[in-house]
Amino acid sequence: QVQLVESGGGLVQPGGSLRLSCAASGSIKSINVMGWYRQAPGKQRELVAAITNSGGRNYADSVKGRFTVSRENAKNTVYLQMNSVQPEDTAVYYCNVDVTVSPNYRRISSWGQGTQVTVSS
Repeated sequence: QVQLVESGGGLVQPGGSLRLSCAASGSIKSINVMGWYRQAPGKQRELVAAITNSGGRNYADSVKGRFTVSRENAKNTVYLQMNSVQPEDTAVYYCNVDVTVSPNYRRISSWGQGTQVTVSS
């Protein structure tokens, strides 16, 4: 079993910063990929940023240079540092992890509950 707890969402002014956290717990043998998706009203869910077990990172073009994804392996936690936020960043942000679980070593994907980020003056 794998559980994800997200935190850090809220209201922020344009140009401000916000840091999202997602902590994974459960029968995790290894984390393959941890990432963030977002879904704005009327839009499809999209990948924002992801980090692999080797440290490779992927970002949506719209957030490159502004957002940074990182992880703290000892805590099974992934972060999304959001800088220079813009109104178009307003969305529900979902953590997603791709993990290998015990005892059967199967690979599964799990989603967080979502956290609202609103960028507004």
